[in-house]
Amino acid sequence: MREFSLPALYEVPADGNLTDIVRRNAAQHPDVAVISRKVAGAWQDVTARDFLTEVRAAAKGLIASGVQPGDRVGLMSRTRYEWTLLDFAIWCAGAITVPVYETSSPEQVRWILSDSGATACVVESAGHAAAVESVRERLPALKHVWQIDAGAVEELGRLGQDVTDRTVEERGSIAKADDPATIVYTSGTTGRPKGCVLTHRSFFAECGNVVERLRPLFRTGECSVLLFLPLAHVFGRLVQVAPMIAPIKLGCVPDIKNLTDELAAFRPTLILGVPRVFEKVYNSARAKAQADGKGGIFDKAADTAIAYSKALDTPSGPSVGLKIKHKVFDKLVYGKLRTVLGGRGEYAISGGAPLGERLGHFFRGIGFTVLEGYGLTESCAATAFNPWDRQKIGTVGQPLPGSVVRIADDGEVLLHGEHLFKEYWNNPDATAEALADGWFHTGDIGTLDEDGYLRITGRKKEIIVTAGGKNVAPAVIEDRIRAHALVAECMVVGDGRPFVGALVTIDEEFLGRWCADHGKPAGSTAASLRDDPDLLAAVQSAIDDGNSAVSKAESVRKFRVLSAQFTEDSGHLTPSLKLKRNVVAKDYVDEIEAIYAK
Repeated sequence: MREFSLPALYEVPADGNLTDIVRRNAAQHPDVAVISRKVAGAWQDVTARDFLTEVRAAAKGLIASGVQPGDRVGLMSRTRYEWTLLDFAIWCAGAITVPVYETSSPEQVRWILSDSGATACVVESAGHAAAVESVRERLPALKHVWQIDAGAVEELGRLGQDVTDRTVEERGSIAKADDPATIVYTSGTTGRPKGCVLTHRSFFAECGNVVERLRPLFRTGECSVLLFLPLAHVFGRLVQVAPMIAPIKLGCVPDIKNLTDELAAFRPTLILGVPRVFEKVYNSARAKAQADGKGGIFDKAADTAIAYSKALDTPSGPSVGLKIKHKVFDKLVYGKLRTVLGGRGEYAISGGAPLGERLGHFFRGIGFTVLEGYGLTESCAATAFNPWDRQKIGTVGQPLPGSVVRIADDGEVLLHGEHLFKEYWNNPDATAEALADGWFHTGDIGTLDEDGYLRITGRKKEIIVTAGGKNVAPAVIEDRIRAHALVAECMVVGDGRPFVGALVTIDEEFLGRWCADHGKPAGSTAASLRDDPDLLAAVQSAIDDGNSAVSKAESVRKFRVLSAQFTEDSGHLTPSLKLKRNVVAKDYVDEIEAIYAK
């Protein structure tokens, strides 16, 4: 058993709650832009003073509508300014926010609102309103539904005109640090999602310590962050609350479809995202270079960036020759890539899944360091992350200051600290199982090095045991295979089988470009090309790269290319883009059997 901890850098208020942040910002930084919203396609800054005014107005409407202290209020919307505004308004009304993914089915909506006992709900669109309405007869506690696109914020403002500022102040001060701030429902890779109760203390301990440990990235009046992650996911909430604590300017966009344009317009100094975002930046840049006949230059530049980054970790550092090559490519390639990322940023934080060492070295080598972290809903997002000044690529960093990471005898990662969740809502048995002996059992397998840097190697429940008795952790090889531009998803199989196999889906966004480069008919699909020798050879190169990271017994010997991608709509991915392995295994049982057919 091994454990590591760091002292807390942020003092959690003894009796305060998250509404204190907006009041403090308005008092201490009244004219500082703490958030920015899109108006007619242009960014419009909102000062700390004005944000507090808008939060209070919405809170008054909730209070006037009968929302009581401790009530649960659903919030179903894409990431946008109003999400953050309403989140703080719900807290100012003394209530508890219950996020609902905007992609949720009516049955999922029913479960979350019913299980939480929500008395009110704010949705974004008419489609969301229809989803709630379709199950409303099974939601007896639900009294109000407001729609953002139909003027919910303005309506709440009108409803609350007779409520005084003093009433809001009194309501906003009712919740104490250990009271629930939100109930975040886990994505649910198996079974029904569980409601994870996160307190105001959880967020203060989490976000306050992240800000203090990464203080150069959170300079008030200088720094900014663009939020494009779903706010129903706990990582999105970290990206929302931490800038408010700092405070630095926060911008919100609904997705990553036009991310390059949004980055260019907002020009953030800090980006927080998931590995797929950084993979797409790399793959798109490489594909564009190839289309322009500069693929060879890009590949040499990438190799130089990686070599340069690796040399930074050696006692002697980069050689003179490597420095010269790096300087040349900085003008030819790296500067353009940094411009794509907004042009002002030097750092990003990546979480949600492993980034991969090659990608980590590539980005640091071009002058844009991606700090990898690790966390769960139960740990209020990051429970470990790489410090800005002592990064170890390939690890998820050191424990959150003020917390402890322990590796149990069986390799499971255990956590302790103020940032942890309080309980699973209405589920004492699951709570007792997860919080045994005062430690949260993550279900992840990992190691700690002598400096306290954590490395995640797999999930306990996902460990595959082959017929030969070899234990295989899928994450290592899957992440490596998925790094290939042509691969969307990869799922390793082989439990009880003679060898390891894999199901592979093709990235539809990249496929068209690949077809053009390889003389395939325009409009070709993964289904039409799944037996194409060139496509299979390309996927095999990704498999070979993945196999190079593991032992021979763990390597993939056969694979099958599937006709369609795994998506949330198909039921194979959670809203946070994690594989639902049991669903995939059930739906593609014939494909798996084909791998092992003699």
